[in-house]
Amino acid sequence: MEIPGFLGAVLEPGDDGFEIARQIWNGDIQRRPAVIARCTGTADVLAAVRIARGRELPVAIRGGSHAVAGHAVCDGGLVIDLSAMTGVRVGALARTVRAQGGCLWRHVDHESQAFGLAVTGGIVTHTGIGGLTLGGGIGHLMRRFGLTIDSLVSCDLVTADGEFLVASAEENPDLFWGLRGGGGNFGIVTSFQYRLHSLGPTVLAGLLAWPMAEAGDVLRFFRDFVADAPDEVGIMANLRLAPALPIFPEELHGRPIVALVVCYAGPIHDGEQVLRPLREFKAPTLDTVGPKPYVTHQAMFDPAYPHGRHYYWKAWKLPPLTDSAIDVIVGHAAAITSPLSAIPIFTLGGAVARVDDDATAFTGRSAAHDINFVASWLPDDPEPECHKAWARAAWEAMRPFAHGVYVNFLSDEPATHVRVAYGDRKYARLVALKSKYDPANVFRFNQNIAPDN
Repeated sequence: MEIPGFLGAVLEPGDDGFEIARQIWNGDIQRRPAVIARCTGTADVLAAVRIARGRELPVAIRGGSHAVAGHAVCDGGLVIDLSAMTGVRVGALARTVRAQGGCLWRHVDHESQAFGLAVTGGIVTHTGIGGLTLGGGIGHLMRRFGLTIDSLVSCDLVTADGEFLVASAEENPDLFWGLRGGGGNFGIVTSFQYRLHSLGPTVLAGLLAWPMAEAGDVLRFFRDFVADAPDEVGIMANLRLAPALPIFPEELHGRPIVALVVCYAGPIHDGEQVLRPLREFKAPTLDTVGPKPYVTHQAMFDPAYPHGRHYYWKAWKLPPLTDSAIDVIVGHAAAITSPLSAIPIFTLGGAVARVDDDATAFTGRSAAHDINFVASWLPDDPEPECHKAWARAAWEAMRPFAHGVYVNFLSDEPATHVRVAYGDRKYARLVALKSKYDPANVFRFNQNIAPDN
């Protein structure tokens, strides 16, 4: 297939590189597009959208390809692949960074940390900036600097009509509102501009772990600690079997643990005082907290979530943890069916909660936590449905405690569940935006907001 005005490679089934190019992060998703258009820049994106519209081809957009539901690839359609578009430029004096839409967080962190600057990014560095940002963006720094979208300055965007727009507070502000949390429903963002914040390059960060038998006490202490923790404290809990990674001593490999992962986004000497209660609580089995490069801490989870492994997850937003909720979490942690599965519990609050909930499409800023039930297994595992069933059962058991869901953590929920991520009022506003910018629902391989037509 020829695409007029296209500079990058165009791959079809049978071409060298096609089989590799169609693979995404989640190995459980196996789809075969008709064409993969590997873009070199905005001009290629424009050309690809126009030919897709002209030939009425389904369109999927690939950035980091990290969405667990596999939105980055479709059967029988055109994949507009941004993964070669990884240019990053830091404006050190202005404290901004502009990054192309195919960047991963490791690209942005690498360039910005050279100047002692950072923006809230994902906790796995091979996550794409596009999907994470457009859904809202949670990470280690969010309690100090807000969600990723709270530092977003502008977006360059290609519309469903194959036109180019800029979205910012000054240009197309309605679209800019929707892009901050509404996902990839309104166009293809070819570059993002963010405000940067002073951080690092060395931070106080690391992991504390206890035996799973202590999980109830640890989570109750965690709950009480975060209630009064300063914004500088980024903290999450994680319940799982200790993976065979260098960070864990060999004698812990495969043993059930509860861990707290911390990142203090402030002076190290202050952080040592603030984090001391965590480090002295019940004498952790493992304590790796210490001064280290921020980029090292950011990459800590990378080996635990590699490309090609199979993943399935379910998630909820939660208020502060009650004893009853903790009991449910601990019970399902004990029932994990795969040694690769986990229950991460992210902590919001701080700067996230101080932004008015109507300021962006992201919904649920008052939530205390995001909990994920992450089922993960190797490609040759004979019982994938068992692992998926574990995630679903844990998710259902947490439903009585739930206060909504983060759109980036949706997987195979029915389309009606997207409304749960936004609430009726915001969802109606997003439908109106979708009807304006993509009335034909060209961009529908996402957590889709259908136009009203």
